[in-house]
Formats: sequence, C-alpha cells, structure tokens
Amino acid sequence: MSATRLDHEPSDAFERLARQLCNAAADLARRGWTPATSGNFSARLDATRIAVTVSGRDKGRLTPADIMLMDAQARALDTQRPSAEARLHAQLYRLLPDCGAILHTHSVTQTVASLHCARAGAVRLSGYELVKALHGHHSHAQDLVLPVFPNSQDMADIERHVEAWLAAGRPLHGYLIAGHGIYAWGRDTGEAVRHLEAIDFMLACELELRKLPS
Repeated sequence: MSATRLDHEPSDAFERLARQLCNAAADLARRGWTPATSGNFSARLDATRIAVTVSGRDKGRLTPADIMLMDAQARALDTQRPSAEARLHAQLYRLLPDCGAILHTHSVTQTVASLHCARAGAVRLSGYELVKALHGHHSHAQDLVLPVFPNSQDMADIERHVEAWLAAGRPLHGYLIAGHGIYAWGRDTGEAVRHLEAIDFMLACELELRKLPS
C-alpha cells in the first residue's frame, strides 16, 4: 500500500525505491543503528523528486506507506511530513550530482566518534584496507577525512557548514554531526549501505586505536 500523493500516481520506480529504502532501514535497525525512531533515509527518484522516510516512523518496521515524496527543496509533495533533516538530504542531492541515496544513522560508534572528534572538526581515517569499499577509493594508501559539524536545531546552520567544506575544495564522502550520528551516501541504496558499513567499521577501529598507548 502506498501513501496518498497529491500530484502524481504511484509509479513502479517509486515503489522500487521505497522497498529498497524499507529493506535497508530494517537491516540497519537490526544492527541497533536507528534507536527510538531515529535516522532518516532517502533516494533520488528523478531530477526533481526525492523519496524520503516520513517523520517519526520506526525504521525497523517501515513499509512503502512510510516513504513519501519531496521536491529538491525538501517541500512535501503529499500530505505527510518528512523529518526536519530532510533539508540536509535535499542539499546533498543538489550539490552532489552522483548522489542517488542517503542514509542517516545513529550507531553507538558513529555517535561516540562524532563527540570525540568534535573539537578537531574532522576525523582522518588512514591506512585502512576497507577504505576501498568507498566509490573512488582504490588503495589503502588513500585517506578518508570525515568532517564533524556542530549540531544545531536550525538545519540552515548545518547546511552552511556543508557548503563551506565543499567550497574549500575538500572532498566529501560522508559527514558526522556532533552527538548526532552520520550522513553517508552512494550512487544507489546498495552502495550507500556499503559506504555506511565501511565507515562505521573504520570509525570503530579508530576509536579502539585511540585507547592504546602511543
């Protein structure tokens, strides 16, 4: 069953994306990465429309009725309401043409790392073989730098940090929000899940390494 939409009939492409998002959400919920209905997920339907999770839904029990459409400015295209953080999804689709799906989760590792590295403003992951799981990374010698942006209830604040990072010419493959978790993405939902898994693993290793004596 699909939610009622005001400006179009349900399409096979939308239903396919919605089921992909539901399956990914169920998997991530089983890992404990979306506690207390947290997290939000999206996928680009076409140049002007984005499929996104409805606000406040249990991510372990999503159905296609819990996926709605919004436009490129995060304005709802049906009668349901996306998370306030939908603006961050819309921003990434506007700024990153190859971005096809975005996952925002709150694992313990992601949240601890976001607080531990908040003062530094970024975490550098160096020497990890698993960095090759990320699109465009072909060698363990390539570093992955994840910015850590300050948390804010005003999404415009976070948007400005993202824009400034990219305007400085720095690559962006994901970012942490202090005390809040991670945004990761890929060309499609499957790649976004792979990127998220790899980043979470490397962050967990980094936190363990920092416990060891130097």
